Amino acid sequence: MLLGLSGPKGRKITLKMAKNSMRISPEGGIRLDLSKMGITTFPKCILKLADVDELDLSRNMLKKIPNTIEKFQKLRWLDLHSNQLEDLPKAVGTLQNLYYLNVCNNKLTTNKLPEELNLLKNLRILNLGLNCLESIPPSLGALKELKELGLFDNLLTTIPKSVKRLPKLEKMNTLRNPFPEPKEEYIDPIKRVESLYLVQEKDLCSSCLKNCQGEKDKLNQFKDTELCPPKKLSFPSLLTPNSTAMDDQEQWRLKDEHL
Repeated sequence: MLLGLSGPKGRKITLKMAKNSMRISPEGGIRLDLSKMGITTFPKCILKLADVDELDLSRNMLKKIPNTIEKFQKLRWLDLHSNQLEDLPKAVGTLQNLYYLNVCNNKLTTNKLPEELNLLKNLRILNLGLNCLESIPPSLGALKELKELGLFDNLLTTIPKSVKRLPKLEKMNTLRNPFPEPKEEYIDPIKRVESLYLVQEKDLCSSCLKNCQGEKDKLNQFKDTELCPPKKLSFPSLLTPNSTAMDDQEQWRLKDEHL
């Protein structure tokens, strides 16, 4: 079957279908479950059911959530994962009762994350994994109640300190992001060994003194070892193999071995 240029129309959701999809959640609230319904556009009819506690629109083909989402003021649980969302509306910040927000596995980019996310003061769980985020807004550090944060499978190279220091954060998944490799600090082996002798011998037991003396002997042997002089570089392919640079670096002089 050939699809039109505008793409698949998706399944049309009627108010009756939506009402038949309402369930009682494990927490005792009312859940409107429209997941896996083949929806491509946000169904306007569900605005008449805006008093639900939970809304599940996951695993559809939604590209946009309208600002009318603000009608769902009682909403505590919003699941939008596995759609084709490229942005989120600013109105999501008005859902002050929201404690769970899942937008995993979409096409969100950093500049399409609304600043208003930081207004969700009661948010406990936020899943931003499997998107196209190159950075995380430091303003998310305002989510003081946040306990779980999913950032896996993005394009992140750093995490803002304001987010790392969230007071109630218990779990943060940052797997499979292109974070830079940590730089290894070089420690001089001689200095490291010498630091073992910053005590007086009278303060050591006989066993420790014997071990320290053995390490000290090894250190002395290491210091006495003469370093091998660097090998002189040879250039057999050069016509004049004994070409050298003048010490003052002002010119190159070719020496002819026959002169």
